[in-house]
Amino acid sequence: MSFLRSAIAASLLASSAFAAHAQDQVLNLYSARHYQTDEALYANFTKATGIRIQRVDADDAGILNRLKTEGAASPADVILLVDAARLAQAERDGLFRPFRSAELEQRIPAQYRATPSAEGSAWWGFSTRARVIVYNKAALKREDVDRYEKLADPKLKGKVCTRSGSHPYNLSLFGALHEHLGAAGLESWLKGVVANMARGPKGGDTDQIRAVASGECQVALSNSYYLARLMLSAKPDDQALVEKVGVVLPNQDSYGTHMNIAGGAMARHTKNAAAAQKFLEYLASDAAQGYFANGNNEWPVVSSVRMNNRALDSMGNFKRESIPVAAVAGHIGKVQQMLDRVEYK
Repeated sequence: MSFLRSAIAASLLASSAFAAHAQDQVLNLYSARHYQTDEALYANFTKATGIRIQRVDADDAGILNRLKTEGAASPADVILLVDAARLAQAERDGLFRPFRSAELEQRIPAQYRATPSAEGSAWWGFSTRARVIVYNKAALKREDVDRYEKLADPKLKGKVCTRSGSHPYNLSLFGALHEHLGAAGLESWLKGVVANMARGPKGGDTDQIRAVASGECQVALSNSYYLARLMLSAKPDDQALVEKVGVVLPNQDSYGTHMNIAGGAMARHTKNAAAAQKFLEYLASDAAQGYFANGNNEWPVVSSVRMNNRALDSMGNFKRESIPVAAVAGHIGKVQQMLDRVEYK
């Protein structure tokens, strides 16, 4: 009997020690995601696992520069970035630790993750956003701008506005168009877009939407979630703006609309690989995928996840580009050289 009591006590002690150890675990997250709804996403992970998240926030470039500066001394365990081009660049710079995960490989389509090596994939996409065309409904018709290629049509001279050509969102689109149009075709298209600009590239995507609504220009590119935020806004000014613009999911009659990703990776020098993998697998869970869709107006990469987002629903089912984002990111260096040649600032 004494032996049994001792065994039970030892078992309880071990369970308590395990729970305490889990509660003491800390996952160091370097994140370029700055969305308020992600707080609940992280809190749910801690509640489910006992692993506390300690976060460093910066933009993609700031995070990558920090990782390079810290080197092997970096405390980072997981990296979250919001563009395929930056994910691919970090992989080339050796900042990620590839790993295999049957769960992630089963849930995340191959086109939304890094090309696997013998060690596994270096990064994984967890949400998608479309690069849409926004136009002024009083000045243009949908059919005037229903393909990316039409942004270079001389009929739109003086009517196009964009953010910087070198911004990652545009670089990723241009990398995709390299796949579709070829090098010569892309450079010719970029030259045509520059010739059609109403003013020099400036501002962010929301600024482009406002410029279209105000008549400063008549057509622009934007990531879908910027438009969705305005559509869901309760502010009268935002609703008035939305009424003035139309949105096109381009190239439905050909290769489909360009899709970019937000994704994550395990840091090269993580000291907590098991927790890092657990967190990345959690981001592919139904619950986490729902946060991406309903909280930040991004489409989940897991196709079985149901959304509850009227802005995204209003865009309907549409044909998405099918080329791997890893292939798109591989063209970024060549695209940047083209931008310099055609003086797309």
